[in-house]
Amino acid sequence: MKRLLTVLVALAGLLVGAAFALLAWQRGLGDSTPAASAPINLERGAYLAAVGNCAGCHTTRGGSRLAGGRPIPTPFGTAFSSNLTPDVTGLAGWSSDDFWRALHLGISRDGRLLVPAHPITNTTRVTREDADALHAWLQAQPAVAAPRRPHELRWPMNSELGAQLAVAAWRALYFSPGAYRPDPVRDPIWNRGAYLAQGLAHCSACHAGRNALGGDDGPADFRGGLLAGLGWAAPSLHDPAEAGVQRWSDTTLQRWLREGHADGHTAQGPMAEVVLGSTASLDDADLAAMSRYLRSLPEQAVTRPEPARPDARRRERGAGLYREHCAACHGAQGEGRRDDSGALAYPALAGSRLVTQASAANLIRVIERGGFAPATPGNPRPYGMPPFAGLLDAQELAALTSYLRGTFGHDAGEVDAVEVLRLRAASARR
Repeated sequence: MKRLLTVLVALAGLLVGAAFALLAWQRGLGDSTPAASAPINLERGAYLAAVGNCAGCHTTRGGSRLAGGRPIPTPFGTAFSSNLTPDVTGLAGWSSDDFWRALHLGISRDGRLLVPAHPITNTTRVTREDADALHAWLQAQPAVAAPRRPHELRWPMNSELGAQLAVAAWRALYFSPGAYRPDPVRDPIWNRGAYLAQGLAHCSACHAGRNALGGDDGPADFRGGLLAGLGWAAPSLHDPAEAGVQRWSDTTLQRWLREGHADGHTAQGPMAEVVLGSTASLDDADLAAMSRYLRSLPEQAVTRPEPARPDARRRERGAGLYREHCAACHGAQGEGRRDDSGALAYPALAGSRLVTQASAANLIRVIERGGFAPATPGNPRPYGMPPFAGLLDAQELAALTSYLRGTFGHDAGEVDAVEVLRLRAASARR
């Protein structure tokens, strides 16, 4: 046992040593200067900040815009976003080179390695020109005093030294810096979409298939998975039965990305925030480019467990709950309901991907917390669904969810009260 411990310690030392050697090499990559000295376009910087939804993570609830402090759940505890305003507690004194190294290498101005809650695998893809425009716009925003809130992370990241060693090791395993390089076999529109989705829009920050260490297969990893500490699942963008859009028309997808609602598909939960804070801001050319890229992703079905044998008593109870709480809006057969203009006001549940996803997490979250599409210029007053968390206990929620996943032609599998409580506990840690 003592010999095994010695070997493990030696291996850990080698890994950390290799991580810091790699880091030293990566630091050299961050010393590049802009290729040209063209004037910085603040309007361009504002657009990039919107596409990247910088305010989404760097604004806490009730706080000043971009002043940081928002809790970001990770597999190792909670990180808190930093202040991006030009105050001494934020980006005051940061040069464009400093900002470039933060985006490209994940290294702060003081040399600290940024915790990977900051999506460095995505921001490293951003070009120097775009980084400079974003930096200039941030420096032009009102300064807000907001000292950095210490992260609340578990061992081995609950100390400054431990966190830096752990992040260095994580980077050695999962991070390779490099701006986006166009694919020569693809056209400029596709490449622009790939640059946006893999870079500033950081789609993989949610839709990657992460392992227990939070590692993924890079910025084009869209396999999907549960979002740590949120109780929501980011469905796979490769599977048309999950969130894949390969079979959607360009028109439908572009409208959905801009308005959050199209052809009966509605953005919910974290994705509603992404539409409101990011994709709704895309100009026509970038909207078309992102649509082209997302529709081109290779199709790959998510592996689903064999559905459990239906519990007849649970399904019967769920049917009664559906008639009592849901049928008035969603229809007796889950067909949905239209408003006086003929538009679909309440979505159909029959055939809904939200209902039949491999994970029932999002369906449970919508029932508990309510369903609210983003209020966008093209859909300023969307219909919403009230939350039922105060009306349904775990057994009732499991019954209703199981009924929905096993009715209207669905065969998506049962949900029990234990699964409901597990998801509630996950979201409570947020």
